[in-house]
Amino acid sequence: MLLMQPLLQRLTEIVIHCCRLVDLARNPYRPELHYMRGPGPKWHAKHPGIQ
Repeated sequence: MLLMQPLLQRLTEIVIHCCRLVDLARNPYRPELHYMRGPGPKWHAKHPGIQ
């Protein structure tokens, strides 16, 4: 049983690291969806003639 304990500890560490990687991969935050896409209608109203 004493020989199994270090192995079980190492396996536990590996499982924890794998779970963290899966959590990172499943992160729903996608910053490209929140970037501005350019000047809006109010900007165009303030700056007539500039495109």
